[in-house]
Amino acid sequence: MALYTAEHGPAGAKTIVFLHGGGGAGWMWTPQVEALSGEFHLLVPDMPEQGRSTDAGAFTMPSAAAQVAALIRERAHGGRAHVVGLSEGAQVVVQLLADAPDVVRSAIASSALVLPIPGAGWASSPGVLGFTYATSIAPLRNSDWWIRLNMHSAAGVPDAYFDDFRGSFRALSKSGFVNLMLANQTFRLPAGLQHVRARVLAVCGHREYESMRRSTADIAAAIPGASACEVVHTRKLSLAQEHNWNMTEPELFNETIRDFIEGRPLPEALVPIVG
Repeated sequence: MALYTAEHGPAGAKTIVFLHGGGGAGWMWTPQVEALSGEFHLLVPDMPEQGRSTDAGAFTMPSAAAQVAALIRERAHGGRAHVVGLSEGAQVVVQLLADAPDVVRSAIASSALVLPIPGAGWASSPGVLGFTYATSIAPLRNSDWWIRLNMHSAAGVPDAYFDDFRGSFRALSKSGFVNLMLANQTFRLPAGLQHVRARVLAVCGHREYESMRRSTADIAAAIPGASACEVVHTRKLSLAQEHNWNMTEPELFNETIRDFIEGRPLPEALVPIVG
């Protein structure tokens, strides 16, 4: 049941655990691995039902957080880690903070949705999600054109990662898709966040949905001392590209990680969310 986990970096260095977005795998953190593996000890798991963790049980937020906590206790230096999550991985970060705050040194949760998206409630049922899989994924898993369209429009993933994205698209099972989507759309702030003592940064893109911006503010409000920021990019990005800014703006993302872990002022592109 253990998560498949890639490991990089020097012995004795501070450990960072990276948690990828839904439907992807650890390859989504390639820009961070390339830039940070000389400075930090990196653990990059594939989440349950994704990548090479298809035998790690059904994906739920509590089970994924429990598996990440076990990974940190077993393989992080000192049994604690800085944790960075994006999208569904950021939701797992929030669950981890509630369920196992003792393993977290600091946390960055980027675009963790904890509120409903207006008008999307009708799609949050297993039947509808199963139908979506059957009509838009299963029959098109070998269509490079369709996969590339999804990569650009829905995920904002750069062309350099097409082979990786295609592999994840083709490997996603119906069960995995339904479980991931249900977990993502129904996730709400878990109990226990008031007990977190780690430093926490919640962020989202400046142009993301209002529900995402409000979620970011709500996460920070629920955790003592946490900060909420929106990322204001200097170049025009699509909403999907802002969401996956670790790949579309990797230098800024990496600088944010370094500054936050070391307790330095954050880059100017990160603007505090007020109210």
